[in-house]
Amino acid sequence: MAGGFSEEVVRMDSRRRFQQAMCHQSPDRPPIDIGATTLTSMSSGCQTALRELLGFGGEIAPTNSGLDERILQWAGTDFRAVGQIVDLPSRHTRRLSPAKHVDCWGVQREVVGQYSEITRCPLAGASVDDLDAFDWPEPRIDEQLLSQWQDQARRHQERGEYVVMAEHPVFGILELGCWMCGYEDFLIRTAGEPDFVRAFFDQVFAIQMQVIEQYYTVLGPYIDLTTSGDDFGAQMGPLLSPDTFESLIAPYFTARIARTRHLADCWFWHHSCGSVFDLLDQIIDCGVDILNPVQTSAARMDPAALKSRFGDRVAFWGGLDVQQFLRTATPEQVRRHVAELIDVLGRDGGYVIAAGHNMQDDVPPANIVAWVETVRGMAPRRGAV
Repeated sequence: MAGGFSEEVVRMDSRRRFQQAMCHQSPDRPPIDIGATTLTSMSSGCQTALRELLGFGGEIAPTNSGLDERILQWAGTDFRAVGQIVDLPSRHTRRLSPAKHVDCWGVQREVVGQYSEITRCPLAGASVDDLDAFDWPEPRIDEQLLSQWQDQARRHQERGEYVVMAEHPVFGILELGCWMCGYEDFLIRTAGEPDFVRAFFDQVFAIQMQVIEQYYTVLGPYIDLTTSGDDFGAQMGPLLSPDTFESLIAPYFTARIARTRHLADCWFWHHSCGSVFDLLDQIIDCGVDILNPVQTSAARMDPAALKSRFGDRVAFWGGLDVQQFLRTATPEQVRRHVAELIDVLGRDGGYVIAAGHNMQDDVPPANIVAWVETVRGMAPRRGAV
């Protein structure tokens, strides 16, 4: 049986399954995530097609990711999430038109297709003095919202059915730099103007730390893991050299993770798209327990190489490519590939099978069904309860 999942093992509940996987032991089947988070979900068109195939009519029962709860239950998703990125109080926030808005960081976005694309960067060409003069968002989470999330997390914990996740409440320092200054502007500065970059990071980090203090003080007692997001990779390689990552990113990232873990005592899950193989030693050293989305279509992100080099120090969450494979494969090809992924990344635990990002409209629902059926087929046939 692929992945070393023994037929003699009794079927586990979600919490025990995940705990065993995180201890780098083989559970009855790998934990699965379809729709638990806003980074492991699917587009509205993809959801509609899947609901039709599964015969789920009527109103959607939305989960934290917006996906129908019936889909999560059908898929056997082992996780349920609470919380979200917080829209902090800010004078910048405004709606310019039905398709255009400015967020709390002053970044202007316009809807293009399914997503909002950046059309104005408020700190493009800025100086250090401009950073000091900028009207940064207020690091304050609405108490009513916190109470709502706390109640949701408490109910999940009391029921004990699923692993309880908190979605991260604030963006990462590098992505905010790229959004607020522009990618070319900010990435050039990481090489040529490190003092500006550190001054920018100091401003954002101060906000991050005040936000996570409020967030995890309330949610920490009820969650098993938290997400985090900051893209360090591109299609062909890292956005930064290992030396630049070590000097500019690691000090802030390490401190943020340490404080989060002090408040919540939970696993730390980090989402970085792209090729991060060359940075993964440092990412792990910062305190990351779980890497998502494992974008296997990017350079050097071969599952076997990742497992061999890093598998004893980090768990992998994702790996099922949505960029090319899942949208073009046949159901039979999906079955074979899922079994191969589990055999490689799931050997001796340390793996949660999930898509390599949100599935789009071009993913055939039959391929999602083939994926789920393959995982189900790896559960034990004898001694099941």
